[in-house]
Amino acid sequence: MPRRRFAHRFAPILPTLIVALVFALVPAPARAQQIADDDLFEKSAEISQKALEVWGTYDDPEQLERVADIGYRVARHSEFGEMPFSFHLIDLPAPNAFALPGGQIFITHGMLDLGLDDDMLAALLGHELAHVGLHHHQRMQKKATLIGVLSQALLMGVVIAANNNRDRTYDGYARGRAYPNDPNDAPPTEGQIVQGAAAASLVLGEVLLRGYSREHEDEADLEGQRWAAAAGFDPAGTQRLMAKMAARLPQSKEYGYLQTHPYLDDRALAAKARGELLKRQEPKEVEPYRVRTQATLLTFVETAKKLDEPVVRLIEDDALVAWPAGPKADAIRLARLHEAREEALAGALSTRDYGSVLRSYQRQMDEVAHITPESELLDLLAKEVEELEKKKAEAYPKALEVLGEGVYETAFLETFLSNWPEAPEVPRVALALGDAYSRLQLPTDAVSQYLAAWRSAPESEEGKRARQGLRTLTPALDELAALQTLSAQDDDPELGRLAAERLAAAASKYNELRNGADYLKHFPDGPYAEEVTERLNVLAAKLYNEVVLYRAVGDNVEALERINEILTHAPLSPAAQQLRDQAVLEG
Repeated sequence: MPRRRFAHRFAPILPTLIVALVFALVPAPARAQQIADDDLFEKSAEISQKALEVWGTYDDPEQLERVADIGYRVARHSEFGEMPFSFHLIDLPAPNAFALPGGQIFITHGMLDLGLDDDMLAALLGHELAHVGLHHHQRMQKKATLIGVLSQALLMGVVIAANNNRDRTYDGYARGRAYPNDPNDAPPTEGQIVQGAAAASLVLGEVLLRGYSREHEDEADLEGQRWAAAAGFDPAGTQRLMAKMAARLPQSKEYGYLQTHPYLDDRALAAKARGELLKRQEPKEVEPYRVRTQATLLTFVETAKKLDEPVVRLIEDDALVAWPAGPKADAIRLARLHEAREEALAGALSTRDYGSVLRSYQRQMDEVAHITPESELLDLLAKEVEELEKKKAEAYPKALEVLGEGVYETAFLETFLSNWPEAPEVPRVALALGDAYSRLQLPTDAVSQYLAAWRSAPESEEGKRARQGLRTLTPALDELAALQTLSAQDDDPELGRLAAERLAAAASKYNELRNGADYLKHFPDGPYAEEVTERLNVLAAKLYNEVVLYRAVGDNVEALERINEILTHAPLSPAAQQLRDQAVLEG
């Protein structure tokens, strides 16, 4: 672009850029952490908990630590103290990031998979922090209203009643009613359950996956870039972030980050202009800021009148991420470990999962040793690990007895592999588990176990049977993720060739949303990701048309089942956006 055209285009924002430069040269004070609006914070926390429940937490402690470290460095220079910030990784394959007005920041694993360097990640987090700090949610009246609708109607346990033309109930709810003669104590119908889930996904999508206005995007870019520079990050990170996304993401405004953060090209040019004026500053100490954030979160939990237990756990986990050192952090860790221990070790001896509990203990011990090696918690956890290891050893002979009897449940096989992954019986157990998954019509899991049995002892009787199981399963296999796994293995070239051929044929012709969603979850950058996504959108559009038809004839249960399927397996599809748009119009 010629220099004169560039200067003319950005002339209206030059005064703002100069102001930004002046402020960037003055390190921002670390304002006292507080919660200025208890109700808004509680609603945001409820929505955060529901979002993680619906879409799933991306369990990667190292990435979460990195996001929190960079995020709090930037937040320390935000001049915003009305809400405590917290950071979450969410299990969505599409690259995206979004924020709630209570200070909760979400990053999808798809965004992390882009390989952002620290400066780019600081720019991304700065942008989301700025949406909170500039009160953009409150300034978007529709989104602010939806936050209230979601928190009150769904997260507080009020399920929207379905206009249900069928009398169907879930047996699990029909039993054990508190007051059998009370009509108000009737079990929820299937329609009510499905409608509650669908409504949650609809409003969640509208709250979290709806793009901002151009004005809000420009403001968040400017402030976020300034805060990142004040925190010691290269202000050019914003431009590099947008360049990477422009190169790596499909150029569709319906996709991921481009859906929630439009105007990418114009924003990249503005970021370049600001980057030439901003300078990287020497960051201030962030530890006191993070300690205050932890204290603010825990104080809210202690003083709030009524919070649902899942929300309490979420806020306590946020406090642990905010500052993972010290007595309060250790107390949260210990409570979580004891809860996991009680849950995993309940029930019959043969199905007690010592392995998962011990792995949780080891993860926490590694983290504490890294952060505060002098912590007294390490000695306590070491003693508890010793006790668990002793109990696990005592359970092994009993497990062998059950295995020898040849009559066991799937849960026993899963637990055995978790507890004793190096035991000589692993090939036999993995083979049996593969057979069990195959009978349960879980072919992706069956393939995984057959491969484990084969690779652990290829020349054993179990290994040979597992290989034969794969050869038998593959010609009829339709699961895209399983086919991708088999096509990538090189132990059996013929098996790999057959799986690759079936995958190539099925990638654009599969018939279930769940199938395509599972492939994209496991292989977001897989060789057939584009074809699978296109087919996913087609299937979602077909289901949307069925929704319209069922609603026209008054069959809301069938309509809602399809709505829930679209929102669960294709939340970023055009059909899902149509549902959210329609929900807003009707609301």
